[in-house]
Amino acid sequence: MRLRHIEVFNAVMQTGSVSAAARLINVTQPAVSRTLQHAELQLGFALFERARGRLTPTNEAMALFPHVEKLYEQLDEVQRLAAGLRHGAVTDRLQVLTVFALSREVLPHAVAGFRKKYPQVQVTVQALHTPQVVSGLLLQEADVGFVISSAGQHALERESLAEVDMHCIVPKGLLPPSRIKPAGMALQDLADLPVVALDARDPLGMRINQACREHGVGLSPVVTVQTYHAALSMAEYGLGIAIVDGCTASAADPRKVHVLPLLPRITVSVNALHLAQRPSSVLARAMTQEMRKALRELL
Repeated sequence: MRLRHIEVFNAVMQTGSVSAAARLINVTQPAVSRTLQHAELQLGFALFERARGRLTPTNEAMALFPHVEKLYEQLDEVQRLAAGLRHGAVTDRLQVLTVFALSREVLPHAVAGFRKKYPQVQVTVQALHTPQVVSGLLLQEADVGFVISSAGQHALERESLAEVDMHCIVPKGLLPPSRIKPAGMALQDLADLPVVALDARDPLGMRINQACREHGVGLSPVVTVQTYHAALSMAEYGLGIAIVDGCTASAADPRKVHVLPLLPRITVSVNALHLAQRPSSVLARAMTQEMRKALRELL
């Protein structure tokens, strides 16, 4: 598809008709129709089904559209850069990917420290699941990623920033005071209690399930979630005891829950990831150092 085809296709997808698309991109209706026909001829398949003056996207068009949207996001970035160059104000940018567990307390703390040193840099942050962080880095969509206990990936370099203990988040009122011990809560003590479980495919969920098997403990999940902060929120609502990493535990509301170390101790690693084939930029290294500092100060 040529750029003109993509522009017209995008306009029709957004508006749903030839006339509205023509108004959006300021051309005539016949020009839109001709461009669509030429695009479909080049592609070898129809993009829209035509009925009663409306255009309904085909399955092929629906498959193409997310990629076109991504292309327009990149074009917007080019326009912003061009505007900066026109006014003589080139702004550096840093793209950061992170898992949700680090996005509530640790990363904002790190970004605040980073911005003090580099106030001219625009920081873009995306909170994702670990496989998406890895995928984004492999596709070179970000400068650096921060994860918890990521599996090895030969194309990525991993730098350990901190070791973090797992904690139990216990809703207040769920247990008698005699069972709330500052020293911690044993895995075996959770066997008869409602638990908010992490998805078994999650790295921390795997660690917890492995520990349960090793100690012969069977948990009774009342709800299963995919993110650590969802587990924390469920516990704060009183639904059950959540087992989360120390970064997530640091964001717990002490008015609603008790935060107790999990026994036996389970430790997970907070890591920075970047492409092995490409050296980290000065900005990526600076953000990594701020993350290390934030982890040390908060935990």
